Amino acid sequence: MRNSKAKRAWKQWVLAGVAATATGILVLFLAVSWLIGSSVHKMCRDATGEYGGDRVSALMKYADSPAHSLRDRNRAVWALGNLGDSRAVPWLKKRYTGQPCDHDHMLCQKELKQAIHLCQGGVNLPALVWRRGSSAK
Repeated sequence: MRNSKAKRAWKQWVLAGVAATATGILVLFLAVSWLIGSSVHKMCRDATGEYGGDRVSALMKYADSPAHSLRDRNRAVWALGNLGDSRAVPWLKKRYTGQPCDHDHMLCQKELKQAIHLCQGGVNLPALVWRRGSSAK
């Protein structure tokens, strides 16, 4: 009898631990998703504030502009990828060489490759959280 009570108590502790871990992972995922979405929206506001038009065309103009640092231009490419809009694919492919990254002189090739992947329908789980109700314009 005592043994079965101990087993039940142990199982309850294990289940509580699993539930707490799953809850923690979900909260962390939602927080990271929110941070990503906030960063994408800020980059879009910066680009549309400077270039007007819809977010995709403004981000492409921002990323092409030598008036911005390569770091900021790479952030624009990252934001394009996170938006996942297929209209950006030709623009992204034109700049993707497949060569090793040269962050001092050109857009990050890894970032361009990832953006192409996402804009062609690649899975972007965090975007499922922050894109809701958000249009590409």
